[in-house]
Amino acid sequence: MDLMYSSTRNDKVKFTASQAILKGLADDGGLFVPESIPALDVSIEELADMNYKETAYAVMSKFFTDFTEEELKNCIEKAYDSKFDTEEIAPLVDADGAYYLELFHGPTIAFKDMALSILPHLLITSARKNNVKNDIVILTATSGDTGKAALAGFADVEGTKIIVFYPKNGVSPIQEKQMVTQKGDNTFVVGINGNFDQAQTGVKKMFNDTALEAELDAAGYQFSSANSINIGRLIPQVAYYVYAYAKLYKNGVIAKDEKINVVVPTGNFGNILAAFYAKNMGLPIAKLICASNENKVLFDFFSSGTYDKNRDFILTSSPSMDILISSNLERLIYRIAGNDVAKNTKLMSDLASEGRYAITDEMRAGLVDFYGNYTSEAETAAVIRKLYEDTGYVIDTHTAVAAGVYNKYKTETGDTETKTVIASTASPFKFTRSVMNAIDTKYDAMSDFELVDELSKIGNVAVPQAIEDIRNAKVLHDTVCEVEEMPQVVKKFLGV
Repeated sequence: MDLMYSSTRNDKVKFTASQAILKGLADDGGLFVPESIPALDVSIEELADMNYKETAYAVMSKFFTDFTEEELKNCIEKAYDSKFDTEEIAPLVDADGAYYLELFHGPTIAFKDMALSILPHLLITSARKNNVKNDIVILTATSGDTGKAALAGFADVEGTKIIVFYPKNGVSPIQEKQMVTQKGDNTFVVGINGNFDQAQTGVKKMFNDTALEAELDAAGYQFSSANSINIGRLIPQVAYYVYAYAKLYKNGVIAKDEKINVVVPTGNFGNILAAFYAKNMGLPIAKLICASNENKVLFDFFSSGTYDKNRDFILTSSPSMDILISSNLERLIYRIAGNDVAKNTKLMSDLASEGRYAITDEMRAGLVDFYGNYTSEAETAAVIRKLYEDTGYVIDTHTAVAAGVYNKYKTETGDTETKTVIASTASPFKFTRSVMNAIDTKYDAMSDFELVDELSKIGNVAVPQAIEDIRNAKVLHDTVCEVEEMPQVVKKFLGV
């Protein structure tokens, strides 16, 4: 029997994995969730001997059951190839008592590559399986990393076009340069005069615009999403937690069935939700530690049971987490509501109309696996500096938010014994100015690319190819628009 998917706002209509991947977002505005979380039926001894591709297949084949073995293995083979600068794909680094899972060895040096390298292949395979004749238009809002990773994944993939919206003044200089220099006849990049939440809301509105959908269909196009709301983005992320656990076991760090903690720097909640899914597949995870920056909407939610986006939006040195609407949280809310569509829909309606919702005490009991906290800007810089001074290991700002929260977790709970994996979500080369300033303010006088070379020297690591590629790259995308102009810009790009 195939594992079927339904919307968090309507469980009456069922979809196969390939149909859910194609649609991206459900017609009712909800997110696709599997009807049940499948068990991981591979022993730890078998997993310990698997490489990354084999692990990915062991995990994804449980969720994407309408893909043949050949189809899924073909997608995995194309995704995790020489685009990654290490054969391991996701190495583990032991530093200062924690295990940093380096998820940034892909073409855009951020963890989004782990899922966005495979999504185009899943999408094209899904389109073929469902006899789709239209070209797929990937519509994405980005807080910095998703955009470039999606652009790199979809560039010149036949039968697709990709349009990325990002906050014009809300990403790092390196992130922006990576996006606006993207090659590919099917790629389009737009800066909006607004923040990430406004970009994301604008994209969701277009997905739910039936008149626009009809116009596109007549022109031979249909929308899909590369944001982490797409189940084809979420599920590939489950694999790296399974891989990390198996490697700790193989290396003798943990015993069989020994529980570990996982710390995830969190914005849109997709990455930590993948860890939650891994735990529910049977992976021995004790605590899921949710790390926020000063936009601490998730910390406040875990502390109080109230999600409230009515607050100032703060631009921080960890811009990929500058988010006040954590879209993937809806999947967790639906689950702790007992998979109750009506309850979830009411809460999401409250969020849309009032900007806040409160969960019941019974639902809060379903959050027992989670611990939330946040790291301030000053604390983030201090973590980077101390880790470098103590070990010589350099981490980026997002990873530092996670490490800072892990330190608070240990202090608060006294749990210093449980082996802990910290999701290291971006290369420090992506945020050189913030990272180098944290280590020593003397670096602030240097240009962005002087900082890159200096970071390579002090960290004793080679400059990633992704950075070398943009050093002298030409700007190819210079469109900027207001939030309300987003649909017109899309139609103009597509000639509709």
